[in-house]
Amino acid sequence: MDYKALAQQTAQEILGYYQDTSGRKVVKTSDTFICHTITHSFAMGSISPRDFIDLVYLKHCEGNMDIISSTSVDFPAYPPSSNYIRGCNHACGYMCSPLQENPAYSKLVMFVQTEMRGKLAPSIIEAKMPSNLVSFLLNVKDGVKTQNPIRTWMSS
Repeated sequence: MDYKALAQQTAQEILGYYQDTSGRKVVKTSDTFICHTITHSFAMGSISPRDFIDLVYLKHCEGNMDIISSTSVDFPAYPPSSNYIRGCNHACGYMCSPLQENPAYSKLVMFVQTEMRGKLAPSIIEAKMPSNLVSFLLNVKDGVKTQNPIRTWMSS
């Protein structure tokens, strides 16, 4: 299956929904949701897989700023499992806004407050977390470069 083609087709379909406003009325402007994230084990299995249950909130603010915020919650539909160590995200988020000096470019600020839990030594977390976050952002940057120049964050 060509997953990239399917993803691009789905994005086009959603864009078509967004552009065709005939017969629609706004009933809700929030996109608040619960997200269950599972990480793989790494370092040849020496670091166990983890899962996180987060409440995610998307908000568009004045000045064309978009905020994606999240915090861990207890959610009965996803109880802790012996397959994963349940991690915890304290108030986290991303803020994206146009650069004042060049609105064609964006400034992305990321706040991360993750409690990995388990038996990881703090020195391992402190050594690995920054490089993992940098890799994540570089992957996002590469992904954005491959997309058409459409606003990919969110719309209000």
